[in-house]
Amino acid sequence: MKVENIDHLNISGPENLIEEVREFYEEILGLKVGKRPSFRRAGYWLYASEKAIIHLTVSEVDRSGSNTYLDHFAFRVSGLPSAKKWLDEKGIEYKQSIVPEMDQVQLFLSDPAGNGVELNFVGEPAA
Repeated sequence: MKVENIDHLNISGPENLIEEVREFYEEILGLKVGKRPSFRRAGYWLYASEKAIIHLTVSEVDRSGSNTYLDHFAFRVSGLPSAKKWLDEKGIEYKQSIVPEMDQVQLFLSDPAGNGVELNFVGEPAA
């Protein structure tokens, strides 16, 4: 077996939370709801271009008390100045980190489910 890349991320939660998370990724990151097989549980697939990268699944299992070690997931993105302006306009808090060795600016934020989200901008100067 050879791992080639991450196929998708799955976020599960109550219907109201899944709707809030869907709206966040659509509005803040510009992902689009797209085709999804008719699974047993309701949900959405969120696409970046032609690839479903985030799967959202409605589940009434309470995970609020669970212990998890997932810190964040990251997206390679472009358009740092417009991204920062957009996040500021939407009132989304973020922290910026600069990694000179990688010519990279990172923005760290959280989605409505509390998942850490990292946005990586390569070759773009920090503004």
